[in-house]
Amino acid sequence: MPLDASTLKSQLVDSFGRRVSYLRLSVTDRCDLRCTYCMAEKMVFLPKRDVLSLEELSRLSDVFIRHGVRKLRLTGGEPLVRRDVIDLFHDLSRHLRTGALDELTLTTNGTQLARHAEALAQCGVRRVNVSLDTLDPARYRAVTRLGDISNVLDGIDAALAVGLKVKLNAVASRGAFEDEVDDLIRFAHARDMDLTLIEEMPLGETGQNRDDTALSLRDLQHDLAQRWTLKPHHRSTGGPARFMYVAQTGGLLGFIQPMSCNFCALCNRVRVSCTGRLYTCMGDDGSVDLRAPLRHSEDATVEAIRIALQAKPERHQFDAGKMAIPAVARHMSVLGG
Repeated sequence: MPLDASTLKSQLVDSFGRRVSYLRLSVTDRCDLRCTYCMAEKMVFLPKRDVLSLEELSRLSDVFIRHGVRKLRLTGGEPLVRRDVIDLFHDLSRHLRTGALDELTLTTNGTQLARHAEALAQCGVRRVNVSLDTLDPARYRAVTRLGDISNVLDGIDAALAVGLKVKLNAVASRGAFEDEVDDLIRFAHARDMDLTLIEEMPLGETGQNRDDTALSLRDLQHDLAQRWTLKPHHRSTGGPARFMYVAQTGGLLGFIQPMSCNFCALCNRVRVSCTGRLYTCMGDDGSVDLRAPLRHSEDATVEAIRIALQAKPERHQFDAGKMAIPAVARHMSVLGG
């Protein structure tokens, strides 16, 4: 449907002409895991008084939706550890019913999914992204530092049972992952789930040397092509993933390559932390506070968003040659990846 003049005027557009239609909204910085590529082993989380209330998160979402956001993803930390978060999903689902929002979804580590899958489906969520880097229980425990893989597998089963489409996300790493990726492909595709592989990004100090763990997906794709028949697939989710069709399984394999293949020219998203800070780029420190404007008026909030978008960088600051030093100090868990 073509946009009329008033609708076009209300859109959120950065200085490079990229229109923002996708909001990733963090509802908490807390998580029940401590994944080695994401967080430090001993994390200090925000006091609850610093976190936006569910009502404020809803009102902030309303502002973005009224100005052109069509896709809303709730993230964390781990979003499902936030108390009463289902109430927020229920509230936001009204935008699905009116047609103002095309999709309401979330990224989760899956540990709480079995408990919440049915409620999420009732709120109009149609698909979820589940982070799963290995199928080996011992290595899962080592990667997450705290996790029990059986909880995640139960969560995936529960999501599929209520009709949710599940996509698995796996952070690629050198070593054992390279030996296990084929099993992840078979596991996902046998259950009609897509699998997306993601390059590790230099976000925050985690206690691990990323020079030792980071794996280029260009190299991994070349390796996979020796064993699988990979054919380019033109599916688009509005995000940075490139998809390949795996002939042997009939499933899709996605590649997100922030380090080896820059995709910033197509960026259509912004991220907001649970404290109300707007980050226009995952790989940049620049941010603008939306908490104070939100508590003042919608006009003030929109003005703050527009100012932030004018400062949105053309591309991220990640450098594949400097993985040992974080490009930005904040951990991935602050914005949910």
